Amino acid sequence: MTIDYFTFFNAISPVPRSVLERLVQAGRERVVARGELITREGQIQRDLLLVEAGVQMSYLDYDGTPHVIAFTYPPSLSGIPESFCLQEPSRYHLQALTDSRLLAVPYAEVMALLDESQALERAFRKLTEHLLAGLIARHLELRTLPIADRLRVFAQRSPHLFQLVPHKYLASYLHISPTNFSKLYNAGAW
Repeated sequence: MTIDYFTFFNAISPVPRSVLERLVQAGRERVVARGELITREGQIQRDLLLVEAGVQMSYLDYDGTPHVIAFTYPPSLSGIPESFCLQEPSRYHLQALTDSRLLAVPYAEVMALLDESQALERAFRKLTEHLLAGLIARHLELRTLPIADRLRVFAQRSPHLFQLVPHKYLASYLHISPTNFSKLYNAGAW
């Protein structure tokens, strides 16, 4: 294992090392170049993606403008969650912002392991709970906070992304115009 998935999953919920080894062994390495679409709108997310290296971004392309939904980077999971879980076509894209290396585990393999291991199923349930709580918190921030506060909260939660992600995408993620984002960022309002 390049990434210590044992530590990653066990920080969420205890999972036996043997189960995680089977999950990793079921995957295949996928190398993706910067700018490459990993999952396109309309495609079904067939694999669970474990991020080994690089930064990825999910976004909705509306009238030629990317509306950023999320960023993923190691150690984490990546993909279009609802497309993977429901095996339905994605309504948006997943793209590599940098050269990326992913471990792609087929849906059928993940489901078989979840059926066999209550511990792994519990870890995935807890991951889903964290994702849901994060989405609700983000929704509340976007609906209630002024732009300077959105930037400040983001900077406290994810300061490392200022160095990893082009600022135009951070502005989109925070629903701030690139001009206002630049003014706030350069003024140190974060």
